[in-house]
Amino acid sequence: MKPLKNLNVSGFDVLPLVEGGKGVSISNGDSAGAFAAAGGVGTFSCVNADSFDDDGRPIPQVYHGKTRRKRFEELVSYAIEGGIAQARRAFEVSGGKGPIHMNVLWEAGGTERILHGVLEGARGLVHGVTCGAGMPYRVAEIAAHYQVYYYPIISSARAFRALWKRAYHRYQDWLGGVVYEDPWLAGGHNGLSNVEDPTIPQRPYERVRDLRQLMQENGLGETPILMAGGVWYLRDWQDWFDNEELGPIAFQFGTRTILTQESPVSGAWKKRLLSLKEGDVYLNRFSPTGFYSSAVHNPFLRELADRSERQVPYARISVDDKTEDLPVGARGRPVYLTGPDKAKAQAWIAQGFTEALKTPDSTLVFVTPEKSNRIHTDQQECMGCLSACRFSNWAQNEEGNTGKMADPRSFCIQKTLQDISHGGELDANLMFAGHNAYKFATDPFYENGFIPTVKQLVERLVTGD
Repeated sequence: MKPLKNLNVSGFDVLPLVEGGKGVSISNGDSAGAFAAAGGVGTFSCVNADSFDDDGRPIPQVYHGKTRRKRFEELVSYAIEGGIAQARRAFEVSGGKGPIHMNVLWEAGGTERILHGVLEGARGLVHGVTCGAGMPYRVAEIAAHYQVYYYPIISSARAFRALWKRAYHRYQDWLGGVVYEDPWLAGGHNGLSNVEDPTIPQRPYERVRDLRQLMQENGLGETPILMAGGVWYLRDWQDWFDNEELGPIAFQFGTRTILTQESPVSGAWKKRLLSLKEGDVYLNRFSPTGFYSSAVHNPFLRELADRSERQVPYARISVDDKTEDLPVGARGRPVYLTGPDKAKAQAWIAQGFTEALKTPDSTLVFVTPEKSNRIHTDQQECMGCLSACRFSNWAQNEEGNTGKMADPRSFCIQKTLQDISHGGELDANLMFAGHNAYKFATDPFYENGFIPTVKQLVERLVTGD
């Protein structure tokens, strides 16, 4: 393989290798610090990051507020304390040898306040902010205020054009790079737009080439692009090295950095990664954010898919072909279905899916009483982890809601990500992963269940493998 050339990232001369930020609590100070110490760019997640007690144990994020608004304030406090703790830990582990970035999601709850709180409380310890999941116009202003570099995560040149025209052109000096995240292959939330077909992947080369052309037109020809999503063996990307069309390129590794000694995920999670097969990662749209996301296809996701399959449209009054009444709810008030849909509903009820839950799209989904209770409890216990949540209908506005009915076809993402990141059952939770995760089982580096240190992984990546 061609030798890798160092790149200037956030003021440091480093290998063009970047740790992808993974929340909740999956990329932390230990992994980020180790990646920076090994010569790359370390990234910790600032999405509900862990803080620690005097004995170094993670402090459970327990919510005591009686209202969503009060729980939201608790969530913001936890996030700021956790972000500062992880920044300090990353700096300690790195020994100051390389750049430390923190990753935030623009559509997470309280992101602007959390950014201010962490960057103020960890001055000099964080060198860059990566930010995606939405259109983070204001991240440039916030980063520039604290004199740290910002790295927007985008999935098309069109998205960057909008960000540049509206805000980023005013803060060009602090634009450290642009993260292009492949929306078909990356793990976690994906940036597929309404004009892109989730079933028809597009090659990243042409999309990144278009991004670079746009950047050159705006004086950003030497600003690095960080290629994220679908990167495994660097030897497969050699035509990107020293490529005049693409300019300076770094490569971001998200899923592959989960399987390291420093990674905080459970041993069971690491073992599961080693056994995945091609196709085991599932691109879906169940997230309460409304975005597509990629995760391991397990019983948690199958239940969500099955739940949506048990769905029929309804009317509140008899109209058109919806003339068959069906009593629903505790009071047995009738709704109206077509004849064939009523037959489906009665069959589901006979199977034990006796609770009909209304959705914002004027449909009913049928679930068991136990699942109905769980859904309602999770909706009631919402702590505002998103700026707008379709599952609970929370929004961080004056009204405290989206103005729409809560959607029972989704789930509480904060609850499941906190659980799985702290040793919860894998099959009962959302397990994010990139679509190349099956390569753990075929890559000789991981034979016999070998789990490398971050340093060993970086040394391996440099060889092209």
